[in-house]
Amino acid sequence: MKRIRILTRLAILTAAGAMLAASSHAAPEPAKAPTPTAAAAAHFLAPDAIDLAAVLPPPPAPGSLAAEADLQTVLHVQESRTPEQIAWARFVEDDDLFKNARVLGAWFTKENLPRTAAFFAQIDDDGYAVSRAAKARFPRPRPPVVDARVHPCVALPKSGSYPSGHSSQAWMWAGLLAEIFPEQRAALFERARAVEWARVIGGVHFPTDTAGGRRLAEAIVAAFLKNPAVQAEIARCRAEAEPFLLRKAA
Repeated sequence: MKRIRILTRLAILTAAGAMLAASSHAAPEPAKAPTPTAAAAAHFLAPDAIDLAAVLPPPPAPGSLAAEADLQTVLHVQESRTPEQIAWARFVEDDDLFKNARVLGAWFTKENLPRTAAFFAQIDDDGYAVSRAAKARFPRPRPPVVDARVHPCVALPKSGSYPSGHSSQAWMWAGLLAEIFPEQRAALFERARAVEWARVIGGVHFPTDTAGGRRLAEAIVAAFLKNPAVQAEIARCRAEAEPFLLRKAA
């Protein structure tokens, strides 16, 4: 077991390092897919507001050492995943903002926080459009398509593998929730890491997919926080939560 953990860590480091190196040595990027209709429907952030070529290096090339390290990590994790890990992967398979109640408390519900629910519904619309545009640039097949030895324990999505949409969403939520609840920043980020890894446990993403999702989310959150309308909504969400926080502290 210890040897598997060591091999897994080495594989992750190898794959992630290769992905970062690829950003400076890769072939020219394909042109951005046009998204005029999606941009017109944006609430706070248009899909083309993020320079995807600058944010996301390409995933490891098929047949490369980094791609093999990615695959071996998925296989090692599959061999050692526990029932508890499988349960977690299935819990976040259909993740929801209010599943963050495990971090913030049972009071964190859409019924208690309708303004927060409405705000994050708009955030999700914008984030999904950016994620979809990113996936269109890199039509990477998912692990079970690459190698039949991979047996997912969650449903296999039809979309491309890179970057991970679940990871991007989890980190986007964490980044914005941390602005509303700064005292829980570390715990929110730890949950995002756990969601990210759950997609590797589930067998439907490579580690570099989830790393790409995190990088994309960081860029999305940074862009959101430059928008005064988003900052105003964050303040309103904090005010909406304040009575519950005070009750919890009492």
